[in-house]
Amino acid sequence: MAEEKRDPALETEETAVQPEGASPKKKKEPETLESTLYCWTQALVTAVVSVVLLFTFGVRLISVNGPSMQNTLYTGDELLILNSMFCAFQAGDVVVLNAYNAEEPLSETLVKRIVAVGGQTVDVDPVSGTVTVDGQVLDEPYIKEPTYTTAGTQFPLTLAEDEVFVMGDNRNHSSDSRDIRLGAVNVGYLQGKVLLLLIPGATPETEARDWSRIGVLR
Repeated sequence: MAEEKRDPALETEETAVQPEGASPKKKKEPETLESTLYCWTQALVTAVVSVVLLFTFGVRLISVNGPSMQNTLYTGDELLILNSMFCAFQAGDVVVLNAYNAEEPLSETLVKRIVAVGGQTVDVDPVSGTVTVDGQVLDEPYIKEPTYTTAGTQFPLTLAEDEVFVMGDNRNHSSDSRDIRLGAVNVGYLQGKVLLLLIPGATPETEARDWSRIGVLR
């Protein structure tokens, strides 16, 4: 008697039979235009809200105006600032601060570099042009020229624990903590720390934008 041959397709079907009591698989329904638009709208709203919250509480943009931070920053530079509530400030940071003074305000905001933090002692020698913190002469490759002015402040100066001493990188053309109208700055007046140079302003010597300057400040 000839052996009965089994159809392989039937064997496949047999192995695919679901166990008794199992619920049948549902076919995936094709996405409609309405559901696709809903998903894209939801993603867009989420992105917009996230950006608004980020720029409200986390970061913001500020423009540089004036020569006090040359040659690190120039007028017209656009900076990305991290809100102070997320910052642990330290010497070397470039910061934005409120320069409010009840008698004679310097400006609404200033962009400066932290030279010393709370508890440290700052000294400026206008003869040698050096700045000393806790007895150590600072290595300052970022400054435009040595520091030959004290602007009326008596040195050495010891900072309170909640103060920082700020200076511009263009030392002899900067109103900063050496100026008795500002002095040492309470950390509560620091608006934030500069994270990035996003858009460069024109370099004074060339009157053109140097796009290679974009990036993290040093």
